[in-house]
Amino acid sequence: MRIVLCYPLEKRHYEQFVAAAPGHEIVDAGQERIATELLAADIFMGHAKVPVPWPEVVAQGRLRWIQSSAAGLDHCLTPEVIASSIPVTSASGLFADQVAEQTLALLLGLLRGLPTFFRAQQKREFIRRPTRDLHGATVGIVGFGGNGRRLAEVLAPYRCRILATDAFPREKPEHVEAIWPAERLPDLLSAAEIVILCVPLNALTQGMIGQTEFAHMRPGSIMINVARGPVIVESELVAALESHHLWGAGLDVTEVEPLPTTSPLWDLPNLIITPHVGAQAARRADDTTDLLCENLRRFLANEPLMNLVDKQLGFPQHPAPWRPRR
Repeated sequence: MRIVLCYPLEKRHYEQFVAAAPGHEIVDAGQERIATELLAADIFMGHAKVPVPWPEVVAQGRLRWIQSSAAGLDHCLTPEVIASSIPVTSASGLFADQVAEQTLALLLGLLRGLPTFFRAQQKREFIRRPTRDLHGATVGIVGFGGNGRRLAEVLAPYRCRILATDAFPREKPEHVEAIWPAERLPDLLSAAEIVILCVPLNALTQGMIGQTEFAHMRPGSIMINVARGPVIVESELVAALESHHLWGAGLDVTEVEPLPTTSPLWDLPNLIITPHVGAQAARRADDTTDLLCENLRRFLANEPLMNLVDKQLGFPQHPAPWRPRR
């Protein structure tokens, strides 16, 4: 078979694939050649960030499996792929540690007033201003998959009251007070001081946080988005921040990326923006290769695959409890 790769890797990672699939052709296409190499692939492993001809690929009937190197699947779950028999697997939860760290960075930065103090530092002002606490706060996590669950573990030592919603509530950890079905999102929004979005982007979640949902949130609450930008109606977020209904927000993702220089988000003093770096990791290529090679071994041995995606939902209902080597 012809296995086509498309994510940043080094020679040693390529050799790891060769060892995992002896006798099969391994092609490191990169972003430069993926649009053409994908047409001749039996297996695709990676994340194409350039336009690729998915309708033509599916119509050929050659591709047997798609393994995303990311948790988000909007790059490959096109209508043609969804309607096909091609199985799709994801890297769900692989970078849950890093997403949790990014969430804490945004959240603690807001609570401890870092944007205000950074601006004061530039003016050489040494003035005490109000801050807020994370310890003891009520936190609502929207989307309790791999990232949401890891985040709850990280927040637990702060003695937070943790609530969550999920499309498929299951296995409530002891440190979480309640996991509610997705339909109870309004209850979570009205109960939480801090709301953190961890949902995948699909037809159900696109634009799920808008004017109605912001109205449900408590005055003075905080919104953190480490999911996908289009989950929030950005114009309504701007309105909620400008009116000070929200105390602040932290965004690692935006509706359009890169964020246009004309966006009003840049000028909001109660907002922290980072450029979609939540899944960045010092060992990202190593950890990705380990997961992909393990799933490749399973595929070749006809064993059950990790993180098999429900293509109608856009995410795996039962993500694998994968932890990178250390």
